[in-house]
Amino acid sequence: MKDKISLGIIVLISFILGGLSMYYFSSMHRVTIVEKNDGTVATVSNTCKSCNSTVIMENGSLSASVEKVVNAVVMVKNFQNDKLAGSGSGFIYKIEGDSAYVMTNHHVVNGGTKFMIVTSTDEEIEGKVLGSDEYLDLAVIKIAKKDYMNSVVAGDNSKVSLGDTVFTIGAPVGYEFRGTVTNGIISGLNRLVEVSTKNSNSDDWVMEVLQTNAAVNPGNSGGPLFNTNGEVIGVISMKLVQNAVEGMGFAIPMDYALSHIKTLEEGKKIERPLLGITMLNVTDSWQLWQQRITLPKDVEEGVVVVEISENSGAAKSGLESGDVIIGLNGSNVKNAAYLKYLLYKYNPGDKVKVTYNRNGKIATTEITLTKNEG
Repeated sequence: MKDKISLGIIVLISFILGGLSMYYFSSMHRVTIVEKNDGTVATVSNTCKSCNSTVIMENGSLSASVEKVVNAVVMVKNFQNDKLAGSGSGFIYKIEGDSAYVMTNHHVVNGGTKFMIVTSTDEEIEGKVLGSDEYLDLAVIKIAKKDYMNSVVAGDNSKVSLGDTVFTIGAPVGYEFRGTVTNGIISGLNRLVEVSTKNSNSDDWVMEVLQTNAAVNPGNSGGPLFNTNGEVIGVISMKLVQNAVEGMGFAIPMDYALSHIKTLEEGKKIERPLLGITMLNVTDSWQLWQQRITLPKDVEEGVVVVEISENSGAAKSGLESGDVIIGLNGSNVKNAAYLKYLLYKYNPGDKVKVTYNRNGKIATTEITLTKNEG
């Protein structure tokens, strides 16, 4: 009987102590939902006086990141013969001394004789284009620094993943909608998109870009694509505009842009290599007929060698007119745009292996690239 009474007392004491412990720890770590001063909602873990940690989890709002970078985003006006010819967006990527440096697209400044930069405070400052490149589709503009300006921080493109939330700030359509913020996700990585660098209907270049479904419209070109921390991971370059397509915007990866930016700042030309040939696509049937070139059977992709320049790398490689280039250093060559995309990863003096089809037989030769003097 005594043993049963003792056991009952022990159970009762354990129950009381357990309840006190649960009350004590729950009072230390109550979780409540509060509305902050900026109107956003946060989850707060309240701790006791002896605990110095307070954990705050944002509800997904981008307002703090937007506020951090908005003064670095600008609108770029392109004037030709004192008339407004077009506009785009840009962003301050560096402040040095009394100057601020704006990054934008080449096609935003192309053909311009005067450039006005509209800042976040609606102040207009005349800018000077230091350098621009049509294949990079990048340009650098120098302006006078103002106290309210700040520069962006570059993000790490190696950490960008499919589905990441992103946002952009720019001037879609024009002045009236400057400072527009849109958001979305990263929809694709390492997309290869064929474009025209000559404002023609013929694509002559391939850009490797990030794809996003954040709303991108005419006027957003040159603007920044941010991650949720407000770090720039891309430069908006174009939008795929077709009647049946919506929500496909593209951005030049920021690490690629920065790898060339010093050359543009110094006003130097980007040095690119040459194979030393004139060429046509295998689909250019009429031009090939005019050149009296007959393709091997079943050739659907590649670049046809039309002429070979004297004293070029190609002249010393054994290539001949009519050969169809189908590969460069192990990568397939779809057309002339893809050949340039692959070729421009190298420098003059580099050696590359070219795979070609001659009369139905596949062969490989090595070519030393030469400098483009054009």
